[in-house]
Amino acid sequence: MGNIVCKTVYFEKPGPKNTEETLKLAKERAEELGIQNIVVASTTGETGVKAAEVFRGYNLVVVTHVTGFKKPNVQQFLPKNRNIIETNGAKTLTTTHALGTLGRAVNKKFGTIQVDEIAANIFRLFGQGVKVTCEIACMAADAGLIRTDEEAIVIGGSGDGADTAVVLKPSNTHAFFDLRIKEITCKPRL
Repeated sequence: MGNIVCKTVYFEKPGPKNTEETLKLAKERAEELGIQNIVVASTTGETGVKAAEVFRGYNLVVVTHVTGFKKPNVQQFLPKNRNIIETNGAKTLTTTHALGTLGRAVNKKFGTIQVDEIAANIFRLFGQGVKVTCEIACMAADAGLIRTDEEAIVIGGSGDGADTAVVLKPSNTHAFFDLRIKEITCKPRL
């Protein structure tokens, strides 16, 4: 196999205004590489609904925040969006964050960071969306919704919407260092 030439798009600024373009670029790359596994982060489900329309027929996993992420016992993912996503054949996943749940508790209680927060901050050197893509890929693999021996296109963002898409080989969280970012399709140029 020779060299691979592919396009990487760098957005001027992060944020939801990049969502449509991120999904379009991710689908183009999925088609070029024959990738069927798509994982996307979605806080309220709005980005997940858009992804469910774009990636109909793919193995799409929409990953939510944990219940209580912002406020105890509150789930930010809207039930109407979950219904639309699942009606379109996609899966939703609400589970513990791979890079920070127990570590955040230790930080809040004792004021010190743990290894998961260190790893998260290293990924943030490439942008918040890159951190999110690695984290949700592990979460989807841990749930058995994507395989660790098949590449996936993983989409994340910097708050609302999507502005980052990568091609990666996922891993389970307990085998985190087996994860490989193969390509960056798009991300904000920070």
